Amino acid sequence: MTNRPRIAFQGDPGSYSHQACLDARPGYEALPCHTFEEAIDAVRDGVADLAMLPVENTTYGRVADIHRLLPESGLHIVDEAFVRVRIALLARAGTALEDINLVRAHLVLLPQSAGYLKQHGITGVAAADSAGAARSLAQTAAPGEGVLASALAGEIYGLEVLASDIEDHGHNTTRFVIMSRSPNHDRRGDHGIMTTFVFQVRNIPAALYKAMGGFATNGVNMTKLESYMVDGSFSATQFYADIEGHPEDRNVRLAMEELDYFTDRLEILGVYPADPRRH
Repeated sequence: MTNRPRIAFQGDPGSYSHQACLDARPGYEALPCHTFEEAIDAVRDGVADLAMLPVENTTYGRVADIHRLLPESGLHIVDEAFVRVRIALLARAGTALEDINLVRAHLVLLPQSAGYLKQHGITGVAAADSAGAARSLAQTAAPGEGVLASALAGEIYGLEVLASDIEDHGHNTTRFVIMSRSPNHDRRGDHGIMTTFVFQVRNIPAALYKAMGGFATNGVNMTKLESYMVDGSFSATQFYADIEGHPEDRNVRLAMEELDYFTDRLEILGVYPADPRRH
């Protein structure tokens, strides 16, 4: 039994979320969970101190359902973390690269390394989880099979790295948010401060246009604005936004006051230091 604080993540040990936990909170014990909901519940129930949740990827955009889960979680964003997705081709010890004719990986990893797989005549097969595929391969004698996963997964499950950094694009990065039971708005950060919030605009003409005007006139940089339906309704649209600045900054306060006038709901999800890799 460890006395270290815990950080929960979705996926098997060796996943990129696990890598994010080790990079951002090296002193914490990483706690694997089957779903995002389980990771959130682990924090709410006191089983874990923090949760590491992926929000978006530079290649594939936002992570499905995460924008719906964050406002409902009851948790608060206290940090962000950027993880460069480096794909390794892993296989059982003694397997040569030329012997590999099939690899298993999460669906999003296969197209990211399509060029490499085509060049080597390797067929990609979708798996529910790349780290889980690595664990399964380590437990079975599957000649000619490999997996695409992190080098960390290879270390954990005793697989050999046959090729590293095989992704087609070098910019592939996933942004994570770190969530806690309690907010922390006291820090400013060496690389700026971010504020994340959700809102629903009032049902009046040009409400969104007018609500956004306050950020422009007050010089607040909005780095992200995404909409999604609420409860499957075409009439109720919720927006998720990231801005640079602290709610106590005068320009941010004025912009948020104007936004509040045109909204039925406005909830701040977190105020946290910007990750240096953001810029």
